[in-house]
Amino acid sequence: MDAAALSDTPGIRIEPIAAAHIDSFHHALDLVAREKKYLSMLEATPLPQTREFVMGMIEKGNPQFVAIAQDQVVGWCDISRHFFPSHAHRGKLGMGILPAYRGKGLGRRLIETTLRAAQKGGFARVELDVYEDNARAIALYEKMGFAREGIVRRAARIDDRFIDAISMALLFDERSFS
Repeated sequence: MDAAALSDTPGIRIEPIAAAHIDSFHHALDLVAREKKYLSMLEATPLPQTREFVMGMIEKGNPQFVAIAQDQVVGWCDISRHFFPSHAHRGKLGMGILPAYRGKGLGRRLIETTLRAAQKGGFARVELDVYEDNARAIALYEKMGFAREGIVRRAARIDDRFIDAISMALLFDERSFS
């Protein structure tokens, strides 16, 4: 059974990001960032920078998908290819889901779709850092085949509190998403 059938997210579409999604994506990004729990940023970058990021991802062919409910972005997952040619087989995963849509299988749907596109796009390795207190995300990443590679001590400082991060990676020759 596929992830869409297992999820509790009827009516939510997963689709590649497009220019028409940018404003709504920016709003969702800002809401998750302002929670100060999951993302490195504490608020979204200004809309022009977000637009530049999204259009750059599209132009480079990097996988970036959004979850759409009632024509609004409620979640996203993207993989940015590393810049250096010797590292171009690697990508960095980022994702977020609005609070009302968490715990319903949407994260799994997003990450599976994005990983499948990354594998088809020639990525060999996908990396991420996740705050050590984000047990739900860690469990999802481990279910998807990501392995822990190390701890980044004091990776973030939010409201004068240091947070360690766990570095994780998935190698496509160990797990296929075709």
